[in-house]
Amino acid sequence: MIEITGTYEGDLRCRARHGPSDAEILTDAPVDNQASAGVLATDLVAASLGTCVLTILGIAAKKRGVALAGARFVVTKEMVADPRRRIGSSRRPSSCRPRSPKRTGGTGGRARTCPLTETLRGRVEMTFSFVYE
Repeated sequence: MIEITGTYEGDLRCRARHGPSDAEILTDAPVDNQASAGVLATDLVAASLGTCVLTILGIAAKKRGVALAGARFVVTKEMVADPRRRIGSSRRPSSCRPRSPKRTGGTGGRARTCPLTETLRGRVEMTFSFVYE
């Protein structure tokens, strides 16, 4: 079990602390909802999706002896307001360093099984695209 604690700092900013690493994360309310242009909590979900996918790809690549260092991701988060304000879709074009999917052992399918993707499946429209350099 991991503990994350948080406080409301005022002016629509929150501070969270990750217990095991003592790392801090600051979030703000969105610009269209009375705040500044800081990092939004929903932005952290989008970043988490990208890093979760790369982590799963990294695990699969490591098992096959494939170096995945340098792989990148881009996540595009789109909000919807119907029926309530929430993340509506996430597109993740990922760029993988190996020159072909065969080098990674076809790990693209595994990327769709990261725990965060599994958690959001059916609630957020997610599209994957893998580009091999």
